[in-house]
Amino acid sequence: MNNGNRMRRGTRLGGNTMDDDTTASTLTIDFCGERHACTPGRTFSVGRDADLCIDDNRYLHRRLLEFEWASGMWWMTNCGQSITVGVATADGTYQAMLGPAGRMPLVSSPLSVVFSAGPFTYELGVILDGASANPAPDAALPVSTGADTALSSTLGATTFTPSQRLLIIALCEPMLRDGMAGASRIPSSAEAAERLGWPITTFNRKLDNVCDKLDRDGVPGLRGGVGKLARNRKSRLVEHAIMARLVTPTDLALLDAGQPRDFPQTASGGSTR
Repeated sequence: MNNGNRMRRGTRLGGNTMDDDTTASTLTIDFCGERHACTPGRTFSVGRDADLCIDDNRYLHRRLLEFEWASGMWWMTNCGQSITVGVATADGTYQAMLGPAGRMPLVSSPLSVVFSAGPFTYELGVILDGASANPAPDAALPVSTGADTALSSTLGATTFTPSQRLLIIALCEPMLRDGMAGASRIPSSAEAAERLGWPITTFNRKLDNVCDKLDRDGVPGLRGGVGKLARNRKSRLVEHAIMARLVTPTDLALLDAGQPRDFPQTASGGSTR
């Protein structure tokens, strides 16, 4: 993986290391080529001080992830307080962001689980025996994402103008092209404005409008307080857009399709909206 961060191999301690095969109802965690079996009735943890000790990196939570069997299926829980975990199928047809306190069922295999802690990025392979290896592109995997749990029934309901949609696509472009490997390459406002051919003032105004619209619809993390924009709003916007499938890789063609109809140009090159 090449996402601008150093890949840390770390240590591999704890857990039940296995050879090649899994048994029925067994979940396998693959880290740096070593496999660890999870068994029903026992929670398997991953972190700095866990069943699978990834690394002694102080930026990494002692327990970041937990895998457990419940209600007839395997579940992954993000136990951390500040680290968001990316989840994707091998062919990229499904991608999601699992925030702190989030929980999701594991119904496809294999899965790539990626997360960053400080300057290092880590990747786990998750192999579920008996799960679909080729889920349909439009398969909807239910995800509880912590802060967004209450929004699970309304994700994607927000409507955007064509130019607002272009803005979202431009910010999500690295992840739409490279999956979770692009999570650390969110464009700056200046880079996204240049990509779209917009003045930076126009980009910032439209970004404000998009964040205001999502904030009104209940998406958290886009405002830092009354009348104040959140400092990391672009990252939160990208996370929500990818998770809620507001944009998909097929939308990338729109970036080269010219000005949207709702974005007329003035004589000075600015925007009337």
